[in-house]
Amino acid sequence: MLYAIIQSFMAGEPISLVDVVVQLAAMLFIIFCILPVHEWAHAWSASKLGDNTARLQGRMSLNPLVSFDPLGSLFLLLFGFGWAKPVPIDSRYFKNPRRDTALTALAGPLSNFIVAWLGALIYFGIFVAAKGFVPDFANVFFGAYIEINVALAVFNLIPLPPLDGSKILGSFLSSRALYNYYRYQNVIILVAFIVLFSNVLSRPLTWFNQLCYSGVIWLARIPYQLFGLL
Repeated sequence: MLYAIIQSFMAGEPISLVDVVVQLAAMLFIIFCILPVHEWAHAWSASKLGDNTARLQGRMSLNPLVSFDPLGSLFLLLFGFGWAKPVPIDSRYFKNPRRDTALTALAGPLSNFIVAWLGALIYFGIFVAAKGFVPDFANVFFGAYIEINVALAVFNLIPLPPLDGSKILGSFLSSRALYNYYRYQNVIILVAFIVLFSNVLSRPLTWFNQLCYSGVIWLARIPYQLFGLL
């Protein structure tokens, strides 16, 4: 996010200071209010499936200080994707470790899709109440809010450790493949960062982000369309 803004500024492209401030506000809101929801969703799912490790350690909380990660927050501010302090999960307490680990991992990205949808619902509510007039700052805020949440969900679904997608993929791997997968995870993480920053995955990720973004907007419009408000 800020990295792209800085690039645009260095290239001499026009930049709206108001838009930058509003986007920054959206990112800070996500860091302190939404990333804790992501981690809480992991902890809550694990607890429901039999693992109370996070709950007993006080990590099943929406308190932003509990899950705040400085590096992950910095990445979110700079690049539009980041992470919070992960909650501890002990799969030994699950009745079905493979399935329940995958479900617990899926809960995080799913929470981002849900809060993105709720944000879109609020936006359309404002649109309807204001009879089509929405201030520019609100357009920028909700646009950034929904976009970043969708990007966080998609990013976390990438099947590379330590992302949530790796745990989902792990439920489909054989025991030997899973062992090797995590045995070489440090190498995989290094390669993943190189791939991400080389823009090799930029086109498919952008396409999937746009697809999910459009899906969230479409789902948020349905309740209003049912009552003929949109």
